[in-house]
Amino acid sequence: MSMEQDQTGDRAHRGGWSHSTVDALTALAVFLIGVVMMVDNYKIGAGWAPDGPESGYFPFRIGAILCIASVVVFLRSLFGKERQRKVFVSWKRFRLVLMVLLPTAVYVLAIQLTGIYVASAIFIAAFMRVMDKYSWLKAALVGIGVSVTMYWMFEVQFMVPLPKGPVEALFGY
Repeated sequence: MSMEQDQTGDRAHRGGWSHSTVDALTALAVFLIGVVMMVDNYKIGAGWAPDGPESGYFPFRIGAILCIASVVVFLRSLFGKERQRKVFVSWKRFRLVLMVLLPTAVYVLAIQLTGIYVASAIFIAAFMRVMDKYSWLKAALVGIGVSVTMYWMFEVQFMVPLPKGPVEALFGY
């Protein structure tokens, strides 16, 4: 079975969301982004001032364009003549995406709690251990080595501070 057959096989046999469903969900997400843009830019001024456009004038209109375009995509995905009913991605393949997406989301949260250096060391080591089955020692050494190199490059060489957490505070940083 080819990858294309696996990706686009019959819904009853493979499971997963159709192209039309994904289009509709994406259109809803883009619509919400457009609404947020419009609301935020209306608050800061989306009109025309005596000296020209206010700071939210153009971003407000971009938000409106996003909303209009997403409504068109949404309606076409649900009621269009050329709806794609084939499976967008099988659950088996989507699981592989989630195996990267979910740990990455946890990593982003961990940066807020522990700082980028500790979170990166753990993230890299865990990925090496879980995905590629490296030994814990090798994974830990690479994770720590990358974090130390990042620290040296950004903090020492470029003098650009990155988010730090309680571990760095223990060392006085």
